Amino acid sequence: MDKRKSFLKNSGFVEKIGLMVALFVIVVVFTVINKNYFSTQNLLNILTSASLTGLVAIGETYLIIAGLIDLSPGSIAAFSSVVAGLLLTMGVPSMLILPLVVLIGLLIGFLNGMGVNKLKLEPFIVTLSAMSIFRGLGYILCGGKPVFISDKSFTDIGSRQVLGIFNLPVLVLILAFLVSAIVLSKTFFGRSVYVLGGNKYAARLAGLNPEKISTILFMISAGLSALGGGLLAARMQSSQPSSCSGLEFDAITASVLGGVAMSGGVGSVGGMILGVLILQCFNTGLIMAQVQVYWQTVARGLLLLIALAFDFYRRNKHQKKMLMQSIEAGRSGAN
Repeated sequence: MDKRKSFLKNSGFVEKIGLMVALFVIVVVFTVINKNYFSTQNLLNILTSASLTGLVAIGETYLIIAGLIDLSPGSIAAFSSVVAGLLLTMGVPSMLILPLVVLIGLLIGFLNGMGVNKLKLEPFIVTLSAMSIFRGLGYILCGGKPVFISDKSFTDIGSRQVLGIFNLPVLVLILAFLVSAIVLSKTFFGRSVYVLGGNKYAARLAGLNPEKISTILFMISAGLSALGGGLLAARMQSSQPSSCSGLEFDAITASVLGGVAMSGGVGSVGGMILGVLILQCFNTGLIMAQVQVYWQTVARGLLLLIALAFDFYRRNKHQKKMLMQSIEAGRSGAN
């Protein structure tokens, strides 16, 4: 019985139950405020809106577990959205748009990785610079004006339903969740990400290449951000250079809410999924409750603060546990 309790605790099962309860409470509260909140159409809209944040949160989850961070996803998504719109106006076939913007995203991620590993700059500095650079390039490419998309074969990507239930962006998000969960929990690369986040020097001693792993992670993050930006352009039928502002902070909030430790080495895709749903349900609820936009921004900031406070609490608790285990081991050795 004790072994079973220990397994449930170590696997994060109890924490995930807590997240499910939090999600349930949010849904109940906003349903009481607005009865249309729990309608089938609104729940599907929540999933559709979560598709962009969810894709970016996958990349952030990988990076944060590895002890890294990326502040450029919002700008990359907006830049990719503009590129998608401009490529369509140039006559590029719609079927090539998403692969091309993903390739651009991978290139940006590679450059971020090179900045961190070759120039030896902090990820915060490199990705903060990239955030400014690609936001500005997005404005330059389209002259600061939205690019309207009339290509129906491309815009259908944002609204086309699969099995009469989910639209394509939601299906892409589900597939991305499944693949990323399997890679992180069942593969050598996934285990390497945890080792890198736990101790970079131990990872190197174990024969891993931290620079190569971190570059791949930055490429995953930027590639998913670019894919999200392309899908957003299809959904909105336009490319907005000002879109996706603050997207990276929503993704980080979702990851930390889902149990990903900012100190690295701890977290899971399963927890992150719950974090994304909590965040999106919360944001949609604020809109449907007709909370003013400025107060919505305040509320999201408070949610991020709460998430970071819980992360600090978890980290301190883990450190105390490790200290007590070391003390107990020392006593046992002395005896």
